[in-house]
Amino acid sequence: MTSAEIIPFNPLDKKNLGASVAEALVSQPVHALGKLQDFSGSGIYAIYYVGPYKAYQRISKPNAHDVADPVIPIYVGKAVPQGARKGKTLPDPTKSKSLFKRLQEHAESISLAESLDISDFVCRYLVVDEIWIPLGESLMIAKFSPLWNLIVEGFGNHDPGSGRYNGLRPRWDTMHPGRGWALKCKERPETAADIEKEVMSYLDSTALPATPHFVGRNDL
Repeated sequence: MTSAEIIPFNPLDKKNLGASVAEALVSQPVHALGKLQDFSGSGIYAIYYVGPYKAYQRISKPNAHDVADPVIPIYVGKAVPQGARKGKTLPDPTKSKSLFKRLQEHAESISLAESLDISDFVCRYLVVDEIWIPLGESLMIAKFSPLWNLIVEGFGNHDPGSGRYNGLRPRWDTMHPGRGWALKCKERPETAADIEKEVMSYLDSTALPATPHFVGRNDL
C-alpha cells in the first residue's frame, strides 16, 4: 500500500492568503448596519440578517443566537478606493470613504424595502490594502454562498439612469420592493413567492457552516 501524498503547507498559496484576509474580516466587531459611525477606509464587508423574514430563517436563527458573532452573511461585498477602477496605482485605503459610503448605500436600500427592517441587520467590515480586496471577497462568497450574492441578485445594483430601464427588475427588488428606480424596470417572469420558494429550497439543501471563522477549517 502506498502512503498518502503529503502536501506541505504553503502560507503564500492563494487560498491561504485569501483565508487570512477573510478570517480577519469575520474576526472584526459587529455593528448595527443602520447606525454606523463615520469612518475612513476601503476594503471588504459582510452583512448579516437576524430578523423574522420567513424565507431567511435558516440563516437568521443561527445569526440571532449570538448577534455579537453572527455566522452566515446574507451579502458580502467590497469597496475599492476612488480611482482604483481607472487603473491608478494603489491609492491609500485609509484615506478613502468608500467602505462607509457603500455600507450606507446598502442601509438605505434596506430601509426602503417594504418587507425588511434595517434594525434586523448587522455588519462587519475590514479596511485592507486594495490588492487583497478581491481575494478576500471571493473567498467569503465561495465559502458562505451569501443569498443576496448568488440567489437573490441585485441588492448591490445602482439606479441605471434614465433610458436604461428596459432591463428586468432585479430579483432582490422583486422580493423586497421599495427602491423607486427598480419599479421603473420591467417586471420579472417570476414572482416574489417564486423566489422565496427557491431561497428556502436552496437553504434546505445546503449544508450551512456552524462557525463564521476560517481558522481550523479543512475545506479551504
